[in-house]
Amino acid sequence: MTADPTPTPTALPPEVTARWQARFRAPRVSLPEWAEDAPNRCLYASDVSGVVEQYAWDRDTDTHRQVTDRPNGTSIATLSPDGEHIWWFADTDGDEFGTWQRQPFTGGPDEVALPEVGPAYPAGLEIGRTVVLAGRSTDDGSELWTAPIGGTAEVFYRTADTASVDALSHDDALLVYSHSEHGDPRYPALRVLRTAGLSLVADKWDGEGRGLHALAFAPRDGDNRLLAGHERRGREELLIWDVVSGVETELVLDLPGDVTAGWYPDGTALLVGHDTAARSELYRYDLVTGTLEALDTPRGVVRGATARPDGSVELAWSCSERAPVIRRADGPVVLAAPGEEPPPAYPVEDRWVPGPGGDVHALLVRPAGAGPYATAFLVHGGPESQDDDSYRARRAAYVDAGYAVVHVNYRGSAGYGSEWRDALTGRPGLTELEDVGAVYDALVAEGVVDPQRALITGGSWGGFLTLLALGTQPERWAAGIAEVPVADYLAAYEDEMEGLRAYDRALFGGSPEEVHDVYVRSSPLTYVDAVAAPVLVVAGANDPRCPIRQIDNYLAALDARGKPHEVYRFDAGHGSLVIEETIRQVEIALDFALRHVKP
Repeated sequence: MTADPTPTPTALPPEVTARWQARFRAPRVSLPEWAEDAPNRCLYASDVSGVVEQYAWDRDTDTHRQVTDRPNGTSIATLSPDGEHIWWFADTDGDEFGTWQRQPFTGGPDEVALPEVGPAYPAGLEIGRTVVLAGRSTDDGSELWTAPIGGTAEVFYRTADTASVDALSHDDALLVYSHSEHGDPRYPALRVLRTAGLSLVADKWDGEGRGLHALAFAPRDGDNRLLAGHERRGREELLIWDVVSGVETELVLDLPGDVTAGWYPDGTALLVGHDTAARSELYRYDLVTGTLEALDTPRGVVRGATARPDGSVELAWSCSERAPVIRRADGPVVLAAPGEEPPPAYPVEDRWVPGPGGDVHALLVRPAGAGPYATAFLVHGGPESQDDDSYRARRAAYVDAGYAVVHVNYRGSAGYGSEWRDALTGRPGLTELEDVGAVYDALVAEGVVDPQRALITGGSWGGFLTLLALGTQPERWAAGIAEVPVADYLAAYEDEMEGLRAYDRALFGGSPEEVHDVYVRSSPLTYVDAVAAPVLVVAGANDPRCPIRQIDNYLAALDARGKPHEVYRFDAGHGSLVIEETIRQVEIALDFALRHVKP
């Protein structure tokens, strides 16, 4: 075993290394959030300092100010409706466990925003004009708190299950939280209370296998309409629910894939987005006339969008070839980071491959020259996520190094309907790898993938799938690179945050005490004897999602059997917000790949 490997500086030509690293170092900015009552006061995240931090932007004066400055970065923040304060979440070295802090928009000292709540994992935050709601999660379950602005916080809901604060009405009269009292946090139910007196207004649950998601109340005082997502017809769709009268209206839109939306500020229209086949589009839906109007956005992926008070729409957009940009739907750039744009990347090709559970959608990028190619299968995490036609610096780095890259939107991925997303229930890991195997076989038959030179890599759930693939499909893989993975599922369950334990119980059909063999069947540690390919494991010392002990258990098993492996540990959590640390991890991964699977 090699601990903390040092990448070989001559593994790639200097100009190739400079190109892929430039994609990571080019500063990025996120879609600006704006204060409801002061829309020219905005907040966005950027890595312009080399670390992802929060920035305030006053559009009236076009001044920008860095709000947070922490060694491992700050990823969660929001604005109060009046724009007077920025709230941000302070954890310790990326462990996601911490407290809400508050800072004046114009600058000043930070203060603990809700001292009574205490450190925990965050479970929602809603800031009103007169009241604030906050959720917290610990190993004991979830608590939801309420406090008058500037006053003392008190618990209003406590459960051993998963719960979260989700929405607050514009006039602060009504609150919504999601809960899993029925036993499955993957499909939450909604409960509405009055903030004054916390009396029950309404409950709504769509039954087993059907989640409800509160998106936002209508942006007007006295308006009791809640925009929510449902999956009553096998995919994510929209409904408007008057929580007081009980009247609900399903919005049946002729759009493929999963659909979500937000309000236009006047409450008369919705900004609708839908994702299908790894790409997204935006529409304006007029609630008065029922008309759906497409917004003119280029082919690619929208990572977020917002309708401004003047009716304009701002969005974060990219495609596989072009880097992210914050622009208006009609074209003009809204916000750009300083410095040069990163180098362009490579277009993706779509593949639909027959699989055991239906056609599997995959994305392919070819390097220069003729195949078959040395190929890197980059499998996504989640599992309820997807790979798409967005700009990916890591994908481009592998192509720069000479590899073809394949992404597989296996069963479990979002964007292909509820049945596809839920198909791994009771058999996680093994189900997804059937789809990866189907794509592998099809591309080998097509002459794209060289079966002697294929590696598999991914992070989080993708890291879990990587280790599981090395043990259950050893004949396919010449190497594996697992980043922040689940490696020993029984130990992972013991050490992970309670919210993930609840998710696992729903996914596996119970706890390890109840369905022990199901966890063992899906655990990479079970198959360690069969691992034949060299493996690199990248692990975060403070990771609450894929904790370090269970990774150490797997590494020790490899070591005891003399299996070739390397490990790189970094001092953060489930990934890093520090750009140079990310570059180091990619450099180590590429060096490992080039030594074991030569393009």
